[in-house]
Amino acid sequence: MFIKIKKNCGIFMEHNGMEQNHIIPVTSNFLINLNHAAEISFYTIKETKTRFDLEGHEINVPPHTRVIHMQMTYRHSSIKERIGDTKSSVVERNYYKFYFMPEEMGQYEQLRGHIENHVLNL
Repeated sequence: MFIKIKKNCGIFMEHNGMEQNHIIPVTSNFLINLNHAAEISFYTIKETKTRFDLEGHEINVPPHTRVIHMQMTYRHSSIKERIGDTKSSVVERNYYKFYFMPEEMGQYEQLRGHIENHVLNL
């Protein structure tokens, strides 16, 4: 099953291909295959967080912002070699975080509801 993230609808995104603490607005439509998601979590930001856009400008993420965090499967990962003094490697799974500002709850509820429809609660 795919989910479509629509451009210019007030959603911000973060992924591990970006510098830490950076978010960007979604400016292109794109699809994510939920069959490749290993873990999905939903949470709400409790206090104001400061993030940055790609040009280094501050973006304040207000309280009550909802986040959908998708951790992808190991198939969709990268390997970093030579961590520290050892010759070991670390497998880093790709992830996506979608930030839904408090005024964008309709989009959040629609996406979460669609994901929840495919979950068996025990």
